Amino acid sequence: MALSISSLTSSFTSLSFSHKDKSKPFAVSFVPSRRFTITASASDTESIGAIVADAAEAAARITPTTPELPGGMSVEKYMKSRLPGGIAAQEILTTGRRKCAVARVALQEGNGKIIVNYRDAKDYFQGNPLSLQYLTTPLVALGLEKKYDIFVKTHGGGLSGQAQAICLGVARALLKISEEHRPTLRNEGLLTRDARIVERKKPGLRKARKRPQFSKR
Repeated sequence: MALSISSLTSSFTSLSFSHKDKSKPFAVSFVPSRRFTITASASDTESIGAIVADAAEAAARITPTTPELPGGMSVEKYMKSRLPGGIAAQEILTTGRRKCAVARVALQEGNGKIIVNYRDAKDYFQGNPLSLQYLTTPLVALGLEKKYDIFVKTHGGGLSGQAQAICLGVARALLKISEEHRPTLRNEGLLTRDARIVERKKPGLRKARKRPQFSKR
């Protein structure tokens, strides 16, 4: 595979542009430069293809599946049918928090569906791969990403904070199911509540610590 620049520049050699003022014309021309080629061996192409295939497989394993609802049922009706009495009446119910976000998480046996605020997780988090990865991190750590469905009601904060709050809620729910999950979740740092928040602004400063420029006089 070769890429030639001389073939592209040759087509521009005859181009010229004139200024609106006819008394001062000027022209722009392109002179063909030294020719060079870019080559890639077959082994390099195969290795790149293998890397791309592995990355796609990992992303498909981590990214939650789009719910296939029975009988054309809406996501809201499906969530209500799976959670009789509401999310607060579920046996496996936990709460996760991050920044100003709060998430209530209910876990049920299933095949990997994730519904957030009566919407599909991909739709709710606008397809952000990092946020979607947060949702399934505890399940992937235990190899259970296709064995449970996650139902979430969340409010406060932004999408990033809500995704991390859901991650903590899922980890706590898995701990409720079995205490044997604790060592793995603890080693991955998934049971620790991240208490970092934005530092407040101070009087006389532009932000939390940024000061106005000092002037001696």
